[in-house]
Amino acid sequence: MFDTVVVATDGSESVTRAIDVALDLAARFDADVHALSVIDAGEVDASPAQLREELTAALETHAESALATVRNRAGPGITTAVREGRPAPEICEYAREHDADLIVTGTRGRHGENRLLLGSVAERVVRTSPVPVLSVRQLEAVREGDRAEA
Repeated sequence: MFDTVVVATDGSESVTRAIDVALDLAARFDADVHALSVIDAGEVDASPAQLREELTAALETHAESALATVRNRAGPGITTAVREGRPAPEICEYAREHDADLIVTGTRGRHGENRLLLGSVAERVVRTSPVPVLSVRQLEAVREGDRAEA
């Protein structure tokens, strides 16, 4: 059913479960996994001109670190990529270029923690993707007091 699964990561805590779900689905269907991290060009463009080069380098390092986390979980057979641009269109374009069957994304990223339902990138990917999108919510940690009541 799935031959190629793309998991989008920005390195945020909320994408951790999405990575696990993507890897599990890929293992069940013997699918190839592509992990993609997008450097937000809007974030760079909004910064002062004298800081853009330094910010881009920092964001590239952060993106590579996010992809390393996926590689550590997935093993050597994973394909990784870093792109620069607007995240949602870049994720969708990557999926098109690689004939993906599914995009997996977290519901909230680095800039979407205050969003009610979906982060803005996840929402745009869901609305514009050429393939099905699985948005994975990060579960809240169960507190000790909650366990006692359950």
